[in-house]
Amino acid sequence: MSSMEKYISSVVKSVPPSGIRKFFDLASQMQGVISLGVGEPDFVTPWHIREACFHALEKGYTMYTSNHGLIELREEIALYQKHKIGVCYSPEDEILVTIGVSEAIDLALRALVEPGDEVLVPDPSFVCYAPGAVLAYGKAVPVKTFNRDQYRLKPEELEKCITPRSKILILSYPSNPTGAIMHKEDLMALVDIIIKNDLIVIADEIYSELTYNGSHVSIASLPGMRDRTVLLNGFSKAFAMTGWRIGYACGHPDIISAMKKIHQYSIMCASIMGQKAAIEALRNGENEMKKMVESYNYRRRIMLAGFDDIGMSCFEPKGAFYCFPSIRCTGMSSEEFCERLLEEEKVAVVPGNAFGACGEGHIRCCYASSVSNIEEAISRMGNFLNRHRKA
Repeated sequence: MSSMEKYISSVVKSVPPSGIRKFFDLASQMQGVISLGVGEPDFVTPWHIREACFHALEKGYTMYTSNHGLIELREEIALYQKHKIGVCYSPEDEILVTIGVSEAIDLALRALVEPGDEVLVPDPSFVCYAPGAVLAYGKAVPVKTFNRDQYRLKPEELEKCITPRSKILILSYPSNPTGAIMHKEDLMALVDIIIKNDLIVIADEIYSELTYNGSHVSIASLPGMRDRTVLLNGFSKAFAMTGWRIGYACGHPDIISAMKKIHQYSIMCASIMGQKAAIEALRNGENEMKKMVESYNYRRRIMLAGFDDIGMSCFEPKGAFYCFPSIRCTGMSSEEFCERLLEEEKVAVVPGNAFGACGEGHIRCCYASSVSNIEEAISRMGNFLNRHRKA
């Protein structure tokens, strides 16, 4: 078969494949692998939420919805955000229902980025932000975060990276992959810089409910930040609804309208059955969600204690469901460590450099897995370290 490579967009060619999927695909082809690689709840969507979907089907809800999404869902989202972060959004024109937060990120970037605009992306952070900026014909600019700062974005690091072409700052806390959170005072330290440089913030808050030992603070709730923040959230993590693909964006009507324009041409609307289930999740899902968060917190402590037992240095994550331990004691690169750990001990984790250059020397381990799997994986990792730890 002849190659069609010459027809592929040079922009698409410039974007590397996801480092997460690479190791997930390798692990799926092997027997006996314990995977701590994919960031997905190990819970099934609660029954009453699934039942709401069944009921919607029985009632014949199989049609398109408004491009914005069902008004009933947007009203529930508005109530939820007012209760959780103290910010009021109009269901009519300040909320857009999307195909998960992933679509919302893509829409926000495409709606806001002009060719050559710079998008400031914390490093390390979720794998889709930098490619998303590039695919929107912008330039992704990494902003370094460090273990010594508990991976919080520091104002001095942000200021170093700002140029006249800087337009957007992506904030994703609690963080994937580090589990870091930003306290109110940390966010306040960024506000003057953001306003002075006329930046728009895309705040990916998908892990907001998975905050341990405190409550999540949204930058949208701080003075002067509501209208210059595009707040993104969804149902995948907190409500164990990854496969339903329901997310949303909240923000200024002009930005939401621009995002809707792209959405209506490319997607049209999110599934009506998923939207009906999401309404039920917001109305009656908090008790189950809190139980899941308690379980994640328990497993977080088990994983941290396990890493300590095997002599693996790890920053204590305060949110999401990931640990980000250092593997520098082996002298291996992140990719070599992951490849050899998978080959020798059949444990799948994700190399830290998949999330940016600052992730090198680390691995991401997801504790949304059974306690027995976590304990066995750490035991195998201990065996691996005993063989490969440098003196």
